[in-house]
Amino acid sequence: MTVLLDREAPRTLEALLRDLSRDHRGAVVEAWLFEDGEARRTAEEELAAAGVSARLRSGYKPLLHAFLEEIETEGLAAATIRYPVHPAAVPDRFLLEAYPVAALLDGVDLRFEPGDETLRYRVTLAYRDGRVLTTEVFAPNHLALDHLGVASLSPTGWLRVTGRFGGLPDLDERLETEVEALFRAAVDAVQARPWGSDEPYFERLSVAVEAPAVERTLPFHEEGVSLHEALHEDLYFTLLEVFQRHSGRPVGDRGLQPGQIVPEIRTASAAPRVRVETVPFGDLADEAGDWPEQPLETAAAPPSIAQVHRELAALGGQPILARSRQGRAVPGLIRPGSRPAVVITGGQHANETTGVVGALRAARVLLQDPELHLALIPLENPDGYALHRRLCRDNPRHMHHAARYTALGDDLEYRTGAELYERAARQQAIERTGAQLHINLHGYPAHEWTRPFTGYLPRGFEMWTIPKGFFLILRHHPGWEEPGMALIRAITRRLARIEPLLKLNRAQLAAYGAHAGAGPFTVIDGIPCLIGPDERHAPPLTLITEYPDETIYGDGFVLGHTVQMATVLAAVEHHAAVMA
Repeated sequence: MTVLLDREAPRTLEALLRDLSRDHRGAVVEAWLFEDGEARRTAEEELAAAGVSARLRSGYKPLLHAFLEEIETEGLAAATIRYPVHPAAVPDRFLLEAYPVAALLDGVDLRFEPGDETLRYRVTLAYRDGRVLTTEVFAPNHLALDHLGVASLSPTGWLRVTGRFGGLPDLDERLETEVEALFRAAVDAVQARPWGSDEPYFERLSVAVEAPAVERTLPFHEEGVSLHEALHEDLYFTLLEVFQRHSGRPVGDRGLQPGQIVPEIRTASAAPRVRVETVPFGDLADEAGDWPEQPLETAAAPPSIAQVHRELAALGGQPILARSRQGRAVPGLIRPGSRPAVVITGGQHANETTGVVGALRAARVLLQDPELHLALIPLENPDGYALHRRLCRDNPRHMHHAARYTALGDDLEYRTGAELYERAARQQAIERTGAQLHINLHGYPAHEWTRPFTGYLPRGFEMWTIPKGFFLILRHHPGWEEPGMALIRAITRRLARIEPLLKLNRAQLAAYGAHAGAGPFTVIDGIPCLIGPDERHAPPLTLITEYPDETIYGDGFVLGHTVQMATVLAAVEHHAAVMA
């Protein structure tokens, strides 16, 4: 274990209270902070008692918080929102940052229009009683070079003070908050470390942060506002980019094997703090823990790794033998048969969990056909799955992309070399079956995904920043486009019978369209589809599902794995008929 950084930072809200309560009687204060509404309201009351008129707002998603906390929405008939368009950001950055205002104002005639580079939303509100009001919502941002040397426009704290005691000049300036300082300190500490040239650079890099919380559930599907989640995501992907650059790889390279990067964000019990250290796997207890047994058909949460193995063993077949970087067995089987072979995988990205259950449920049905030739790997990344379970104990609703990749820190699909670990299971499945169709069950964030301190949008994953319903991706070899399209249409026709799925897709596609436009996909039978050539994969057809399942439970989880199962069954049925 090696400690790279252990540092406290003063809580910005407490410092403001201390400074403004002294010699500021009669002053008017506006501040934008990364604090929840309750903490900001309490601080306003304390400042009022000291004779200071204060309004403390959220620096994270300021337009959304304005509608939640300040703008009167009762009786609102129409609204026009002109959003900033800044040259240092993509044109729809602030439109995306306004998500999910369109969904929350359901029934209001809402129009978004591009504005200028002034960092203000300009809002016109028309009420049913004839009133028309205008207001501005400041969006404090800071333009600076990020860890890659790229100019990044990112949300920040801000302070405005007028009427200061003794005629002191007014203040209108950036206020770096403790969360920003902790983020920057962690990244700087990792960048400054001499990591050498041999991958992996560590077994686990732990980044533990205690910081104020902004946690708020929103009344639209799985949506919420969580600064802790956003900080986890930004730390994880920023540090991946740091190591990609260190290794000489391009940003976004999924073959990098730095080791397992694990940000853990908790509410500060004392002063905000960050601790960065390397930790050997041998110091880790079994993270998966004991999960309750669940019937697969009604499973309301991801099953345990042990249950996945038991369910697989009950199916019979020939085992696929592979072990993960941390030594866990990868559950997999091959059942030979005379019908066209299909490979089914799930859990490549271990925080995408509906595919694990959907694959097992589909296999139960498919293997009733004694002639079906099938390879099944329902959980390709057990190390990531165990980490996901550990992280969900503290934050069960967060997407936890630290569990997306393997304990080596790579995306197993992109792994090459002599030591394949988990990747060996998929390779065996494809080589031993000769399958021409690989069904690869995935998920993606069920709510907004942001990186607030490196430009807001998740770099390289901008299309996935907000949900758009259940999604299909087809990758095909040259000459396979026509059978691929036929496969897609057979699946979407089957899925169009699932009314709760269509309802989910309609709502999420409408919200996506309001904040992101039409998107690069084609909607077929209510299902967004992205189809294109790709020769990276051995099978000529690779079908990828994308259910918004990071992290969902209850009826939503049941619908998710039911849709995954239905997709597999429709794909296998169509493929078998065509190949026959």
